[in-house]
Amino acid sequence: MTVKNNTSLLLSILITLLLLTSLSCSPGKSESPGSQGGSEKETAAPQSMSLAVFVPGVLAGSPTYEMMDAGVRKAAGEYGATVKTVEGGFNQAEWKSKVLALAAEKKYDLIISSNPSMPEICRDIKKSFPDQEFLVLEGSRIENDTVSTFLFSHLELSYMLGYLGGLITSSDELAGSNDDLKIGLIAGQEYPEMMQRIKPGFENGLKAAVPGGELDFRVIGNWYDAARASDLALGMFDEGVDVILTIAGGANQGVVSAAKDKGKYVLWYDTEGYSIEPGVILGSGVIREDKAAYEQTVLALTGKLAPGSSVYAGVHEGYIDFIDDAELYREHVPESIRTVMSAEVAKLRDGSLQFR
Repeated sequence: MTVKNNTSLLLSILITLLLLTSLSCSPGKSESPGSQGGSEKETAAPQSMSLAVFVPGVLAGSPTYEMMDAGVRKAAGEYGATVKTVEGGFNQAEWKSKVLALAAEKKYDLIISSNPSMPEICRDIKKSFPDQEFLVLEGSRIENDTVSTFLFSHLELSYMLGYLGGLITSSDELAGSNDDLKIGLIAGQEYPEMMQRIKPGFENGLKAAVPGGELDFRVIGNWYDAARASDLALGMFDEGVDVILTIAGGANQGVVSAAKDKGKYVLWYDTEGYSIEPGVILGSGVIREDKAAYEQTVLALTGKLAPGSSVYAGVHEGYIDFIDDAELYREHVPESIRTVMSAEVAKLRDGSLQFR
């Protein structure tokens, strides 16, 4: 009996041990470490970032904003980020409240915009939402900035167009040029970038080409009134202006129409403009906002865009340029003008001439 009982006891112990071993090795429904305290987030792949593009205006008919949006979306597509685009409309007084609404959602890792007035708006909003990051193209930096900015050298872009304007107004090969050596600039509104860089750069370019040249500067008062723009342009042409640089948003078409009616000329600022009215638009600059938006967004998506960072780029860096390889430019601008213009632009491209 004793041996039998001992044998039974040993068998019971062995069975119990086997059962315990089986239970400890088998998969169960116990909680993973990630379900407690968020450890799962630390080991999982990074979550998709969420971006918002705020357009201070509308996309349609605004090539630079279209380029910004395209650049952001290209980067987002490559890195699996989501993008929401919000149009602010033409009422500048409403822009801050609309950006504030985006920040208040607290779901966008980065809000991207483009306009000289946007950095100050974003800085004010960041005081209420310090964790919200912003990137503003066409934005000037301040000391100890909290908003990342990317500023194009408008001094250089406007200089090139002013230089061409001087060559046009002094030409004896263009039917629309007279002896007055007078060019014009029409702006939608006065704003710091216009008054501190674009207008001075444009005038400097004119004086470099024609020391005795005169600049006629007019302001529409908004970015959409094409009829008002046309009236201003017609008056300028009647007063001896040969060619006008128009920076007036949706109102640009009024300047183009007036020039066509008067047999005069227009300079286009930041996108390819020759095809808009061949033979009327004789010069076109370009701001590669899509390139800047793409590159800066990639930096943000890869964690390399430092808050408050600032970039200032010009012709030599490849972000702005004068379009001199277009067939319509070669067709309608005399070779004598193109040759001189090419030599001046080359200095900016190789960096031997810079404005900062």
